[in-house]
Amino acid sequence: MDHVARATEGSPVVGQSWPAPRQAWWAVFVFSLVLTVQYLDRGLIGLLVEPIKRDLHLADTQLSAIMGFAFVIFYLLLGLPISRWIDTGSRRLILGLSVVAWAVSTMLCGVAHSFWQLALCRVGVGAGDAAVSPAISSMISDLFPRERLPKAMSLMGFAFVFGSAFSLLFGGGLVHALSGIPAVHLPILGLFYPWQLTFLIVGAPGLFIALMFFTTKEPARRGLVEGQDPGKPLPAAEIFGFLRANWAVYSVLFGGLAFRSVLGVGISSWTPAFFHRTYGWGSGQYGLTAGILALVVSPIGLLVGYRITEWLHRRGHDDANLRLTAVCAWVNLPAFIAMPLMPSPWLALALVGWTNLVATSTIGSENAAMLAVTPNRMRGQISALYLFIYNCIGYGLGPVIIALLTDVVFHDEAKLRYALLLAAMVLGPIGAVILTVGLKPYGRAFVRSNAWQ
Repeated sequence: MDHVARATEGSPVVGQSWPAPRQAWWAVFVFSLVLTVQYLDRGLIGLLVEPIKRDLHLADTQLSAIMGFAFVIFYLLLGLPISRWIDTGSRRLILGLSVVAWAVSTMLCGVAHSFWQLALCRVGVGAGDAAVSPAISSMISDLFPRERLPKAMSLMGFAFVFGSAFSLLFGGGLVHALSGIPAVHLPILGLFYPWQLTFLIVGAPGLFIALMFFTTKEPARRGLVEGQDPGKPLPAAEIFGFLRANWAVYSVLFGGLAFRSVLGVGISSWTPAFFHRTYGWGSGQYGLTAGILALVVSPIGLLVGYRITEWLHRRGHDDANLRLTAVCAWVNLPAFIAMPLMPSPWLALALVGWTNLVATSTIGSENAAMLAVTPNRMRGQISALYLFIYNCIGYGLGPVIIALLTDVVFHDEAKLRYALLLAAMVLGPIGAVILTVGLKPYGRAFVRSNAWQ
């Protein structure tokens, strides 16, 4: 790693200061608004499973494709080219254009009338989403010193918390309020179902938020070798050479993430339907109850998580960023297994709250883990690969695996609980083992990275 790091990063430019705190934290605020509305959309689609299925006459497997593969297919096609642009171009401009694409596509979901129309719109949503997180990751690593990244990423994690919670509260309340309203025929749009209005409302704020990027400043790229052209992307061969030289670290970061994302996204995507089919809860009832619960427990997890990580750093644990993630994977495993078996919805909901608390505590350290050991000029592209795995494997396979277990293995949509159980029993331990095995190589990589930070 040392020789590759020196060849790509070098020493920081002498006298280069970090951006003013006001500038850095304002950028975090704008980033958080973007992520909030995006996670609002991601959570909303799960609440709308039953009405979409009913009105568009879809099977569980078709719905899983809309929630999963349709959303991530753009990552498969253009994720890497966009990430190379992020590593050389104006990240602020890229973010603005991406948010506009996401907002328009989300609103178009509100006028879809068939499986293929809705799937195509979800492809557009994924297209707008593909560049957002890699660009934010690249920018935030140039706004804050490495030791402050867990705190910055944890505070930005509030966007995930509020977006996910508001998707349940707002979406659940809206679905409940509109549930008694019949479909109406509108000029040009044709038959318009009540659930379609939610997509129009969720997408509209994105157009305003995109303009807010004009209030942020593009931070200087840090740690460039003197004389190196910052506008020229590193050769792909050099980046893959770096990954190959550090396979023990990135196989853990990517592999552990893959199994955790498949399990987490798969379960969260189908939990509203599980409560409906198992306990008879409507989307509105589940959304309002689970949303309030998430607003209570998730901020606690975020605040406690980054403080634990900082404490581990002070205690001399070089693997602190990954250590918390590994421990939490083991802690959450029994709850994931037990939740589908609960005899009452309230006991199941209590376990949902516990898994949210534990999972959100790792957001800051998990994201900081990859950034802390990745050279600056590679962060956009490696972040894109990191997010490619999360989105393509997590959102692509997670909902599909649960749907296939329900349709093909158990042959009964009422047995969704057993599909969730089987997924937790198989995928959960694999992800936890991978993260645990990777603690030592990650700690060594963190120490080596001190030479070029």
